[in-house]
Amino acid sequence: MPGGRERLGVTVDRPFVAVALDGAALGDVDPDDLAVPGCVVAGVATGGPPAALPASPPDLDLLLTDRPDPPAPWVGCADLPAVVGRLEAACRRSPLAATALVELLRFSPRLSVPQALVAESLTYAMLQAGPEHRRWLAGRRRRTRRAPTRPAVRIERRGDELWVMLDRPEVHNAFGAAMRDGLVEALQLAVLDPTLRTVHLTGAGPSFCSGGDLDEFGSVPDPATAHAVRMAAGAAPWLHRCADRVRAEVHGACIGAGLELAALAGAVVAAPDAAFSLPEVGMGLVPGAGGTASLPRRAARQRVAYLALTGEAVGARTAADWGLVDEIVEG
Repeated sequence: MPGGRERLGVTVDRPFVAVALDGAALGDVDPDDLAVPGCVVAGVATGGPPAALPASPPDLDLLLTDRPDPPAPWVGCADLPAVVGRLEAACRRSPLAATALVELLRFSPRLSVPQALVAESLTYAMLQAGPEHRRWLAGRRRRTRRAPTRPAVRIERRGDELWVMLDRPEVHNAFGAAMRDGLVEALQLAVLDPTLRTVHLTGAGPSFCSGGDLDEFGSVPDPATAHAVRMAAGAAPWLHRCADRVRAEVHGACIGAGLELAALAGAVVAAPDAAFSLPEVGMGLVPGAGGTASLPRRAARQRVAYLALTGEAVGARTAADWGLVDEIVEG
């Protein structure tokens, strides 16, 4: 499609564009013209049975349809116009974060996991200094919590198995610095001791992990230092190094960092009550615990983008259908 950018009418103040992919019009679409820098591009297909969807759709940032149970990489939407409206509104509220997210997702799957983690952290650091995240921080009142009386992570060895439990149930295992450090200690043990056959990663209380501890957001001295800390002390690189032996056993809320880290595990087992979401774009950020490196290796990047841009939660069954979960286990 010559002059694709002009024909789409994309401007610097329009961070979201929806393109109809129905019928004969699909043959006129050149995917290279639709990968627009600084813009989230969604392909939309309506009407007809799921089998009528294009077998090889353009590689856009989102692929949406009103057809039920569509194959990957499509996302089925019962009320497609409403979903498109919510996505456009989300992109207009946080255009810098939204476009940074899809630009990461466009190339991260082609990188190695360590390379993708660096790209994500640099993007996250940039957005930490941006106006959207500053606005989110200004609208949030940070609470003062009492000092912890026990470690944030419990580690127990049972023969050739290591049991690692996130242990802040009173805050649904919100992922803060103490929990990060405890998890890194456990993962370093697993990496350095190959006799550990299985690492069970679990969470105490009603949830596996409710995401980053919001009361710690904005507490680092500057974004450059935050990036350096993530690279030197982050859990994702260590989890990746022993991933084939890690079994993440998730339940309840599996939000943000909880989903991103679990997705790096070789096996993800979910309880039926597990719910998965990525809220970071609404905070003016992108996933920062490894999600743009881990999630597109499990699910289609268009489905990852949908989760991150809408902030909506999906249940265990949908997560399993999308590849985010390997097995659903009762009890």
